[in-house]
Amino acid sequence: MISCLDESGFDDALDDLTDILHACVQDGASIGFILPFPADQARAYWQNRVRPEVQAGALDLFTARDQGRVLGTVQLIPAAMPNQPHRADVAKLLVHPKARRRGLGRVLMHALEIRAAQLGRTLLVLDTRSTDPSRVLYQSLGFQIAGEIPNFCRNPFEDRLEPTTYMFKNLT
Repeated sequence: MISCLDESGFDDALDDLTDILHACVQDGASIGFILPFPADQARAYWQNRVRPEVQAGALDLFTARDQGRVLGTVQLIPAAMPNQPHRADVAKLLVHPKARRRGLGRVLMHALEIRAAQLGRTLLVLDTRSTDPSRVLYQSLGFQIAGEIPNFCRNPFEDRLEPTTYMFKNLT
């Protein structure tokens, strides 16, 4: 089941969201965090960075549940600048490593696109580490590559920098 969380739903999902973020980073996801990454830092991210944005209505936080547990999440962040009322960012598409290959990422992205359209957003933008499997998922969903930036992020396991790919999708 896919839902867009409000503040009370956020509280109910916090433990699962923390677990997902922690597990994804431990599994090598390049989503802004580096190892070592203790679970309390994952919880702090949701509490200190995402909760205020949900409360302010500045982002939509989608979750995918199975048997009552949140197993995936993605964020839709509408651009705030006056010259970009048509644009939104896609952020932190996360599926728990134990729940991958079930289509949860695809379903989450579909719900996000519906919401973006409801908000009048016709352009979605995201970035992903160029070597991540998520790049293939995004391309299969119709995202196009805008370009690649070398040496953009640290590899989670080795002392080296990796490129990131910027992608976009027109919803019209």
